[in-house]
Amino acid sequence: MAYLLMFITLLHLVTLAVLFIGTMEKSWWVWDGGDSSDLWYNCRFDNETEAWFCASSSNNDWLQAVQVLMVLSVVFSSVSFLIFLGQLFTMSKGGLFYITGLCQVFSGLTAGSAALIYTLHNKEILQDARELSAGHFGYCFILAWVCVPLLLCSGIVYIHLRKKE
Repeated sequence: MAYLLMFITLLHLVTLAVLFIGTMEKSWWVWDGGDSSDLWYNCRFDNETEAWFCASSSNNDWLQAVQVLMVLSVVFSSVSFLIFLGQLFTMSKGGLFYITGLCQVFSGLTAGSAALIYTLHNKEILQDARELSAGHFGYCFILAWVCVPLLLCSGIVYIHLRKKE
C-alpha cells in the first residue's frame, strides 16, 4: 500500500509539473526559423542582438478559451493534490478518495478540451502570425496531450483507492 501511495503521489506531482510547464512555456507552435507562439505571446528570435522579442497574442476567442481551460486544468489538479493531502490525514479507515479523483478527472477533461480546441482552431488562433505551413506544433502542445491520459488515469486510480492503515 505504501508503494501505491508513493506512486500515485509522484504521478500527481509529475503530471502537475508537466501541465504547468505546458501552460506557461513558449512553444505551442514553432516555425522553422526558431520563432514560436504560445498561449500568451508570439516570440521571434533576433540573430543580430541574440534576444527574444515577444508580443502579446491576439485577443482571439478560441485562444482565450484555450487559456482559460489550461489554467483551470492546473487549478483543478492543484486543488486535487491539496484535497488528497487533506483526505490522507483526516479520512477514516476504508474511505475512498472520490473528491480527489473527480477533481483530477475534471483537470484531464479541461486539458483535453484545451488541446482539442487548439488542434482544431490553430488557423484562427494564429491568424496574425506567420505562414502556418512553415511551422509545426511545439513540445508544450505535445505535453498538454500527454497530460490528458495521465490525469484521467490518476483520477480513476484515486476514485478506486481506499485508505488503509
